[in-house]
Amino acid sequence: MKSKKKKSPSPDRTTIKREPAPIYLVSGSSGASGEQIIETVLAQFPKIQVPIIKMTYVRRGEQVNEVIAKASKTGGTVVHTLVDPALRKALIRQGGKQNVVTIDLMGDLLERLADVLGCPPKGKPGLYRKLRKEYFDRISAIEFTITHDDGQRAYDLSSADIVLTGVSRSGKTPLSMYLAVHGWKVANIPLILEVPPPPELFRINRRRVIGLSISYEDLLMHRKKRQEEMGASGPLKYTDRFTVLEELEAARKTCKKGGFHLISVTGKPIESIAEEIIEHLEMNFRKKPLKKR
Repeated sequence: MKSKKKKSPSPDRTTIKREPAPIYLVSGSSGASGEQIIETVLAQFPKIQVPIIKMTYVRRGEQVNEVIAKASKTGGTVVHTLVDPALRKALIRQGGKQNVVTIDLMGDLLERLADVLGCPPKGKPGLYRKLRKEYFDRISAIEFTITHDDGQRAYDLSSADIVLTGVSRSGKTPLSMYLAVHGWKVANIPLILEVPPPPELFRINRRRVIGLSISYEDLLMHRKKRQEEMGASGPLKYTDRFTVLEELEAARKTCKKGGFHLISVTGKPIESIAEEIIEHLEMNFRKKPLKKR
């Protein structure tokens, strides 16, 4: 008796993998805290990419209805950090009506603390961010400065509080980061021989652009040290005496052309250079461009 062969699936038949249903993050503010919690949980499922759709600054009932309708249509889960009790209840109620799972990251703790502390919560979104404004401003400045280092995103120079420019190894990057830690959004533009600076450098407010000047001796010393660290040997334009002098002269002319304020960094600690820059800004703006010091 012949055994029946199992039919193998036809070669043209493909298995369709469905994308996981999205998670809708609903927040009365920026949603940063809720997003961090969701991403922490999703890190436990590294092989699965779950879409996170943020619905931030939710302040009205219509917005609640909108997100529940979307979640119902896609089979998604709603995770929320709403502190407004009326909106929170409306979201949970609407979710129940449309069979949408809603996960409350804030409500239970708020209610528990209200009982323990004997007073109701304010129910105002964004209070944590307001209380930690200085911290968040500093983080924002650091992120901006990192993404605008060494000529990156030159098209966005107008968004910077300070723009530093100068030749390679004049200290632009460490100075930028020092200022960023103190809350300043800094971009820096390298001045390279025979490479024209980005046109945006001459379009922004020149009083925000600081040219860093450095002595020939110090610059040559820094470059030779850098060359040794990189393991480079033999003659290079980077440390050629005549090229270095030519670069310094070209940088001086560029700063003169743009009307940029020049600050010497030769032999100065980074703190005093930063202080000179901030003093220059405060002198040139009737209103201080930023509160940071």
